[in-house]
Amino acid sequence: MEELRIDMRKPEEANPAEGIRCAQLCFRINHTMPYTEEYDKLINELFLGNIGENSRIMPPVNVVRGNKVKIGRNVVIMNNSLFMAAGGITIDDDVMVAANAQLISNNHDLYDHQVLTCKPVHLKRNCWIGAGATLLPGVTVGENAVVAAGAVVTKNVEPNTVVGGNPAKIIRRLSDK
Repeated sequence: MEELRIDMRKPEEANPAEGIRCAQLCFRINHTMPYTEEYDKLINELFLGNIGENSRIMPPVNVVRGNKVKIGRNVVIMNNSLFMAAGGITIDDDVMVAANAQLISNNHDLYDHQVLTCKPVHLKRNCWIGAGATLLPGVTVGENAVVAAGAVVTKNVEPNTVVGGNPAKIIRRLSDK
C-alpha cells in the first residue's frame, strides 16, 4: 500500500476548508440531541452521504477529514470516537466500534513534522473494535475479528482472530460458526 504525503504548508494539499467544515459540523453534532432528524442530517453531512442504512454514531464525535470516511450498513460507533481520516477510513457492514476508539490513518513525518504520512484504515465486515483501542495508519482488521479494549493495532489483523495488547498480538483464533 502506497503512502500518501500531505504537506500542511501547502493549502492545496492541506485542504483547510475541509478541516473547518469538519470542526464546525462536529461541534454542531455534539450539541444536538441524538436520535433526531436534525442529528441524522448533520451526521450524513459530515460524511458527505457515505454512511449506510441503519448505522448509528453516538456523540461526542471528533472527525478530521470526514470526506475520506466511508461507513457501511448496520454500523454502530459509540461515544467519543476519534477519526483522523487523511489517509482514508473504510468501515464495512455490521461493524461495532466501542467508546473511545481511535481510527488514525495519518501520522507526521519524523523529520518534517509539517508533512502528514497517510495510509488507509479498513475495518472489514462484522469486526468489533473494543473500548479505547487505537488503530494506526495502514491497518486492516479482517472479517469477524475482535480487537480487545485498549489494544494498539500496528499491523493487519487476520480474520476470525482476537488481538490485544500494545502492540496488539493474536490472543486466540475464533472458530467458524
